Amino acid sequence: MKKSFSSATFLMATYFFFTALRLCAQTTDPLFKAPPAGVQSVWVSPENPTGEKGQGALTNKGEKGNAFFIIAPGETKSILDMKGAGIIHRMWLSGTIGINAEQRRAVRIDMYWEGAKKPAVSAPIGDFFGIAHGLIARYDNELFSSPEARSFSFTIPMPYRRSAYITVTNESTTELWLWYDINLSKMKTVPADALYFHTYWNRNIKTTPGADYVILPEVKGRGRFIGTNIGVIGDSLYRGTWFGEGEVKFYLDGDEKNPSLAGTGTEDYIGSGWGQGEFALRYTGSPIASKEQDVYAFYRYHIPDPVYFHTACKVTIQQIGNSDKNGLLKMKAGGAVVTPVWMLGQDGKKTIQRRLLDEHNPPKLEDENFPVTSTNYLRSDDVCATAYFYLDKPENDLPALPPLQLRLYNLKTAVWEKLKPKE
Repeated sequence: MKKSFSSATFLMATYFFFTALRLCAQTTDPLFKAPPAGVQSVWVSPENPTGEKGQGALTNKGEKGNAFFIIAPGETKSILDMKGAGIIHRMWLSGTIGINAEQRRAVRIDMYWEGAKKPAVSAPIGDFFGIAHGLIARYDNELFSSPEARSFSFTIPMPYRRSAYITVTNESTTELWLWYDINLSKMKTVPADALYFHTYWNRNIKTTPGADYVILPEVKGRGRFIGTNIGVIGDSLYRGTWFGEGEVKFYLDGDEKNPSLAGTGTEDYIGSGWGQGEFALRYTGSPIASKEQDVYAFYRYHIPDPVYFHTACKVTIQQIGNSDKNGLLKMKAGGAVVTPVWMLGQDGKKTIQRRLLDEHNPPKLEDENFPVTSTNYLRSDDVCATAYFYLDKPENDLPALPPLQLRLYNLKTAVWEKLKPKE
């Protein structure tokens, strides 16, 4: 005789199953574990600049006397100088950076590991904390956050074996008021396979049609690409058309002509589709997406989908947009360089793709037989990016941070005067 489960029996079984799962998770949860021997929690801030034990809150008789530093234009300030082994877990900062667009792009953050002469991290401070163009917005993802568009923080493990040194350089025209704290653990040793954290920032004011923008030039060594945040200011000659058909490419471990990893489009890379609006998720997002001004700032972090490399890594993104024949002709008449590369249309009920670069004699844009349909074309825009990666050495051989003039070029008129801060 067959037995049947009642609804109550099924619900009770389900309850006990998920309760068991929760209990298993709790027994492996490291939050309640005793501290490892020799590990010391350290906070470095203006109230304890050295992070030494028992040396916090000494000024003003302990009543909040040194909550921030004032850094003059042209001044470099050391904000962390640690000897021995440790892991940086988190950094938070605020101050005039939260309300000053110029400072977010002009102030520079540099990080040095193991006494290296060249910084492993050197980037404009706003870009480093996850958003381009000197802008700020509310966002919260796996690595960076700005909860109310007034501050920045990161939660990224940054191991070091002998020393860690971080500076902030004020290359803006005004005083920088800097509130910050850096949270780390001091320990006897870090894991033998621990890698060093690096970033690379660059900007190409006018990309070359047909040449991929380089997010990360080839870096040699063993490591992991963590992700990138990218900023695009669309060229006014292409105004009103979609910029983001470019595919992201990863050249790994000896790849030369062709990449091992290739995406399907810009908005696809950050998890969206059919265009790109504003959103902010754990690993993908676009805090800024202004179709009216063609200004975008977006990110993708490869945390659940690691990108490992053993000898070398290079990352690029194609410079491709989309419009139709009429839009392309209008742009070309306005002085834009327009090279169609792909079409999508219908032949009756059948979908047709035309890969124009593979055709022996493709139609010219001005020809009568050039279809009025969705067409991808090579274009040129103002693109910047911050690449984040781990490497098996404390220095890299990448180019230095570009000069202030290039970092600030045209931002006031093209971005800051047109986009209001996200508050």
